[in-house]
Amino acid sequence: MKNLSRLDVICRLAFSMLLILPATLGAQQRPPIIEQIAKTYGLDSFGQVEAIHYTWNAEFPGGKVSRTWEWNPKTGLISYEGKDKEGNPVKATYQRSQIDSQSDAIKKDIDPAFSNDQYWLLLPFHIAWDGASVADDGLQKLPLGDGSVQRVVAKYPSEGGYQPGDTWELYIGADKRIQEMVYRRGAANPPHLVMATYADYKKAGPLLFSTDHRGTVDGKPLHLFLTDVSVKLTGSDNWINEQ
Repeated sequence: MKNLSRLDVICRLAFSMLLILPATLGAQQRPPIIEQIAKTYGLDSFGQVEAIHYTWNAEFPGGKVSRTWEWNPKTGLISYEGKDKEGNPVKATYQRSQIDSQSDAIKKDIDPAFSNDQYWLLLPFHIAWDGASVADDGLQKLPLGDGSVQRVVAKYPSEGGYQPGDTWELYIGADKRIQEMVYRRGAANPPHLVMATYADYKKAGPLLFSTDHRGTVDGKPLHLFLTDVSVKLTGSDNWINEQ
């Protein structure tokens, strides 16, 4: 998966732009629901976050993957713990702003994995931050469940975002939480289509996370879940665990 070259810039700008975000969105004439969704997940408090720790887990036909991350969004410092392609334990710590000087393992495997996992962690914020073109489609049928909810479609340009040309369909409940998601990849390489639920909501500090996702990836079963989510706030040495 392709590296998110703009992620650190976006996250650092977010801290200085949180107070003017509503005006910025208005100037771009993006639907108000984008800000409403992001605020539901704790956007207004993101500037207080010093670090986020979590383990990203995926189960699919033929295997399972677990990757543990600690990320400081203000400095771009990332710590990783997982396994390589041969199943050997791997640990790494690196600055994302210095990615060009890192090993091939970090550049080609670990950092792309961080990009992938971090989008699952903070998708509502990315839709608000990344500058995607957004449309509010009103009530639409859920792709996996029963009933109809509000659908918001974010389309990324040919550059930027998780992958250039990506489309994210968010199915939003009355509480402004994502209930389901459809991801259509703009790049030619797989996965091309991911459909997943957003469930088992938990809070860690001021942030809200969906920790369980079930659905399909290119038609095959997928179960993706986050565990051991915790947040450290600026000025504190204590981790606040998910509840």
